Amino acid sequence: MPHKYNASRRHKFAKPGYGVTNWSDYNESLRQRADVSVWISHDVAQSWSASKRATRGGQPQYSALAIEVCLTARAVFGLALRQTQGFLRSVFRLMKRDLPVPDFSTLSRRAGNLQLSNMKSKIGKEPVHLVVDSTSLKIFGAGEWQETKHGTRIKRRSWRKLHLGLDLNTGEILCSELTEESVGDPTTLPELLGQVEGPVARFLGDGAYDGEQNRKELANRFEGVEVIIPPPKTAVPSPQAETAPTARDKDILAIQTNGENILAEGNRVWSTGARRNLDGPL
Repeated sequence: MPHKYNASRRHKFAKPGYGVTNWSDYNESLRQRADVSVWISHDVAQSWSASKRATRGGQPQYSALAIEVCLTARAVFGLALRQTQGFLRSVFRLMKRDLPVPDFSTLSRRAGNLQLSNMKSKIGKEPVHLVVDSTSLKIFGAGEWQETKHGTRIKRRSWRKLHLGLDLNTGEILCSELTEESVGDPTTLPELLGQVEGPVARFLGDGAYDGEQNRKELANRFEGVEVIIPPPKTAVPSPQAETAPTARDKDILAIQTNGENILAEGNRVWSTGARRNLDGPL
C-alpha cells in the first residue's frame, strides 16, 4: 500500500486525462509495437541496380539506395556486415523477391562514400562504458617500396598515433583521432570526449590518462561518470587527501592498504572485456 505514504502529497499528483475503455484494442496496440513488417516497395526494387556510367572504370552493380537500405537494416537490428548480408537474403527469400544482396566487403567499401542520415541510432539513449586507448601506425611510403624492390636500407621511418574510444559493451567506435607520434594520450583526450554523443556511465583507461586534469575534464563533460584509471606505483595522494579525498586519492590509498592485487585484478578485467569486444566485428 505505497499510496498511504504519499497521502499528504496526493493533491500534487495530476489525474489522468483519460481512461482505457476498450481493453481489447489497447492490448492489440501493445502487441503491434513489437510487430516486425518488412517490405520492399516497387520503386526501391526498380532502383536496386546502379545505372551505367559513361566514365572509365568498373561498373557498379548496386545503387547507393541499395547500400543505404542494407546499412540501415544493420543499424536497426545491430548486426555485423556478414549477418546483414544473411539477414537480407532471408528476407528477400521469404518475400519471393529476386534481388541480389551486396556482400559484406561491398558494404564496407561503399559505406565510406555515402552520406547516411543517422547510422548511430543507439547512441544517446543510454549511458555507455567508454574505453580509450591508442596504437601506433607505420606509414608506408617510398622507403618501404625501395626496401622491398631494391633491397635498400630505409633512412627514416614515419609513424602516426591513432587514438580510439570504444563502447565496451558493443565494441562500436565512438571517437577517433589521428596525431603525430609525439603527441601524448592525455593531450588528445578533450578532442576524443568532444566526439562522444550522449552520456557516459563509466570511463576506462590505462595509466597514461592518470592525472587530476583528466579526471576534472571527465567530470565536467559527463555527469556522474565513474572513472577507472589505475594510478602508477609512484603516485602519492594530494595534500587534501585526509580532509577531502578525491576519487584518485581513494584509489591510491586502497592500493597502498590492500597491495597491488586490486590494480592487477582491475587491469585483468579491463583487458579481458576490451579484448572480447575487439575480437568481434566493429
